[in-house]
Amino acid sequence: MPGYIAGMRAPTRQPKPVPIGRAEFGLAKLGASRFDFRDPYHLAVSLSWPGFAFAMLASWIILNLGFAGLYAVSPGAIANARPGSFADVFFFSIETLATVGYGVMAPATLYGHIISALETMAGLAFTAIVTGLLFVRFSRPKAKIAYAADAVVTSHNGHPTLMLRLANARTTLMSGASARLFVMLADRTVEGTFYRRIHELPLVQSHQPLFVMPWTLMHVIDPLSPLHGHDAASLTRDQARLFLTIETWDHVLAAMVFDLRDYAAERIRFGMRFANTVSVDGGGRATADLARMSLLLPEEDAPGTISRNDTIG
Repeated sequence: MPGYIAGMRAPTRQPKPVPIGRAEFGLAKLGASRFDFRDPYHLAVSLSWPGFAFAMLASWIILNLGFAGLYAVSPGAIANARPGSFADVFFFSIETLATVGYGVMAPATLYGHIISALETMAGLAFTAIVTGLLFVRFSRPKAKIAYAADAVVTSHNGHPTLMLRLANARTTLMSGASARLFVMLADRTVEGTFYRRIHELPLVQSHQPLFVMPWTLMHVIDPLSPLHGHDAASLTRDQARLFLTIETWDHVLAAMVFDLRDYAAERIRFGMRFANTVSVDGGGRATADLARMSLLLPEEDAPGTISRNDTIG
């Protein structure tokens, strides 16, 4: 072939990069498959609910079409089915797969009995698989945690401090909450090699025995902090992204629940503070207003706006 040296293979088509997590993370892999049909269980539980419903419906239709085609290749295999009517054998397939059997149509030949027996077993297996997958998807513990839309960098106790706010959005008790905060920064070596590095950002307090009221996480930006010397422009230039991981015990589910939240550089607001979310009535009862979770005020207009009823860490 012109243009190739004898004995050498023609260049293969480069695989398309697959995004890792959400597309806005800016991370992707080559050689990885988004839909790996060799691992159907992982595929089924990782699909969105609309995607899962569509996949199950499509599988059900394809299965019925396949068995209907097997009935159709042998005219007379199904009693009372109109000759040449694919609709009749298709609806007979639906009834057989569901093990309903209305009695109007029935296998009439040995071939018909064999195919209907195979379809009955396939229907039982399909029902069991779908039931199991539904149970897994419904029974997975899921955290319900509310987050402020932005992170802020403001002065606290005389030091610039990164703050993030979150809250238990359920009315039931959570306890033993643990948080870890990381920042991913783009960097270059002295040789000019580009890479991304993930740094852990130590929190003032990363654990809460009772996760009840809004929780303000704080990282002091001291000279040892990976964020030291950065401003809004430099964080954007270095493609900074915060990652917050949460794990806590849900007493109703009797299980640990996990969650992940990320903030892009443009969601890190300098010179702003969180507004109060907690009010106290005359009887000393504290009420948290989660609708104010993302409300920000300029730093100079909102001194000391971390409420005494907020949990800080």
